[in-house]
Amino acid sequence: MTELRRIPAAPAAPTAAAVPLTIPSPIVTAPGVAPRVGFVSLGCPKALVDSEQILTQLRAEGYETAKSYDGADLVIVNTCGFIDAAVQESLDAIGEALAENGKVIVTGCLGAKKDAAGDDIIMKIHPKVLAVTGPHALGEVMDSVHLHLPKPHEPFFDLVPSQGVKLTPKHYAYLKISEGCNHRCSFCIIPSMRGDLVSRPIADLMMEAENLFKAGVKELLVISQDTSAYGVDVKFRSGFWNGKPVKTHMTQLTEALGQLAAKYGAWIRLHYVYPYPHVDQVIPMMSGGHVLPYLDIPMQHAHPEVLRRMKRPASGEKNLDRIQAWRAMNPDLTIRSTFIAGFPGETEAEFEYLLEFLKEAQIDRLGCFAYSPVAGATANLLDNPVPEELREERRARVMLLQEEISAKRLQAKVGRTVRVLIDAVNAREAIGRSAADAPEIDGVVHIKKSLMPGKKLAVGEFADVVVTAADAHDLWASVV
Repeated sequence: MTELRRIPAAPAAPTAAAVPLTIPSPIVTAPGVAPRVGFVSLGCPKALVDSEQILTQLRAEGYETAKSYDGADLVIVNTCGFIDAAVQESLDAIGEALAENGKVIVTGCLGAKKDAAGDDIIMKIHPKVLAVTGPHALGEVMDSVHLHLPKPHEPFFDLVPSQGVKLTPKHYAYLKISEGCNHRCSFCIIPSMRGDLVSRPIADLMMEAENLFKAGVKELLVISQDTSAYGVDVKFRSGFWNGKPVKTHMTQLTEALGQLAAKYGAWIRLHYVYPYPHVDQVIPMMSGGHVLPYLDIPMQHAHPEVLRRMKRPASGEKNLDRIQAWRAMNPDLTIRSTFIAGFPGETEAEFEYLLEFLKEAQIDRLGCFAYSPVAGATANLLDNPVPEELREERRARVMLLQEEISAKRLQAKVGRTVRVLIDAVNAREAIGRSAADAPEIDGVVHIKKSLMPGKKLAVGEFADVVVTAADAHDLWASVV
């Protein structure tokens, strides 16, 4: 029996219409037996939220989910199509689902991509799939499911929990506040797959957040393509929550979520925050323990000329000034970012400029990728591409420097008391995350059971611990 997978991330838009093949006879299940759908979710947290929405609708209509290919009547694969490695992983997952089950519906970002001839990539390589849609395509996916696996009965709302069906552990969840992106970064094809920015109504977000907190979620991770731009598309119009007007704006949303999190004793963590000036207003909100002092800022580079070629909406000098100003306001602020090494035209001097920026900025959590050409990205047309070997060498130099920075910053936490959210407990230790650690992409805090006599820690609970040791990635601690 082969188990289905949910592959975690390491990032109303127009969507591609479903493309069915010759329609086989619908699958008929035995009377009284609910049809079962398998699900494979790949890619970033934004794609994960799409998967959760599809699973929620399936549950609402009486479908059940299967944990193995042979236990499913059909399989849905939610794909990623951003970089070549993700494309190949998605194609491999589709192939595996076809081989193990044979009845496969494909959705997600790869479904919106075409090859140089304008043909659908998935259908060309895997012509036996039942249907293909683009991302954020709940309606089209459900239409395809209904076509090939008719729903068992009319929906009954009591089949679905108010917070929907989630793929994350019960104690944390993602809140996607918008779809699409208005930027046109030269290395990125997200807008061509997910469209321009479309912000969700603030009342819908607040209701979803409260339902999640009521269901036991202790950490809510706010995500989008550009969290700082929330509300730009609707000119920051006011919505209503609890009878009060609240603007569709990042700062007011963060404030409202922080107040709600305080009511339930939970955390709010902000991701994909562009360093616009109004982010300054969010930093003071991070002192109350509920809006975490944590910003995930995708900077990508520091040199002005490289950023210009990337068509990024910020400059390295301004980023450095803002980081220093934010840390002056809140010394506990953790900053996570991602960078690209070896972007087309990057000179040795420009790369050295990036290294100097990193030494000055002292970013806490950092990921660096060697530039990878993406089909359809305008960066492919830029002059002076950097050889692949040199791209990888520069990426390694960035990560070597970051290891030194991270080790130094984590060592400074030894002796401090920090609050952690417990993610796992085994025979030897409990594993938690502090305010500085987002799930799956940052470090963890190890708490040995031998250092917590008489204490019992449970998954999804908070604990105060004293940091006793650190390396370049993780902390070790004992219970207070």
